[in-house]
Amino acid sequence: MTTIAVFVGSLRADSINRKLAESIESLAPEGVNFEYADMNLPLYNQDLDGDFPAKASELKQLVERADGVLFVTPEYNRSFSGVIKNAIDWASRPWGQSSFAGKPAAIVGASIGALGATQAQAALRNIALFLDMKVMGQPEVYFNGATGFDEQGNLAEGSVEFIRGFAQAFAKHVEANR
Repeated sequence: MTTIAVFVGSLRADSINRKLAESIESLAPEGVNFEYADMNLPLYNQDLDGDFPAKASELKQLVERADGVLFVTPEYNRSFSGVIKNAIDWASRPWGQSSFAGKPAAIVGASIGALGATQAQAALRNIALFLDMKVMGQPEVYFNGATGFDEQGNLAEGSVEFIRGFAQAFAKHVEANR
């Protein structure tokens, strides 16, 4: 069994990034289990490093028991969401006790624009590399949420095989970098 910690950077009830994450999960190889991080966290405050809030401790534990991490980010103002940044800050603290170090990771994202969260993913990739994560380079997923889903919220027919290929490549990346 392979466990993937999933960080969805949108809290919207009808989040296209949540739909993208769930689509990847549904097309992942057998034996790959997705666990979604609770992103409703208090704002990171270094004063709490010695007395972590329970939700932040649970987040760190999720990352530590996971075999890999999948970041699924929207693009806000040419960067990733504060929701993801806050979760990263909690799971990488206190200093010297990052739960991310050495973890295989992938970054994908969806937006309603034609660029599919390219700038958000680039900014997030810099942080993941700083955190000593083993970030998968290919295939990249810059997903246009306006055209990538049908009226029922399912992957559009032309996207299924591409997302399946990503899910398979990520599972192999995690297995090779455990």
